[in-house]
Amino acid sequence: MAKGYDENQARVATIASFGKDLARRSRSRCELCEATGVKLTTFEVAPVPKEPSIDHCLFLCDDCREQVEYPKRFQSGERWRCLTQTLWSEVPVVQVMAVRLLRKLSGSQAWAQEALENAFLEPEIEEWAAKPE
Repeated sequence: MAKGYDENQARVATIASFGKDLARRSRSRCELCEATGVKLTTFEVAPVPKEPSIDHCLFLCDDCREQVEYPKRFQSGERWRCLTQTLWSEVPVVQVMAVRLLRKLSGSQAWAQEALENAFLEPEIEEWAAKPE
């Protein structure tokens, strides 16, 4: 049991070490809603690789993180219109999360469905976004 705990702690420490690089990549903004001046934390996007990778991490504000981390608390609506811009990010993990959230919203929000229809995604992004969370 201690081995699993130690491995988890090592993973958490590695992910935390990505903070400076994520702050630089995101320009200290939430990578989904672009909020500034708020606390940002690292969020690992599923499916997670065996070894932690910055390419599977997002820098998110507390609001976005809570909505992404706890699907039952997800609130659809205008708050997520920012995803129509986020979808065009040059960062693959940001695109993946934008696609997943837009798909979730597309059943009730016409603008989300339209954004997905107008998006051109690389096959790798499409494949990753389709994997279970």
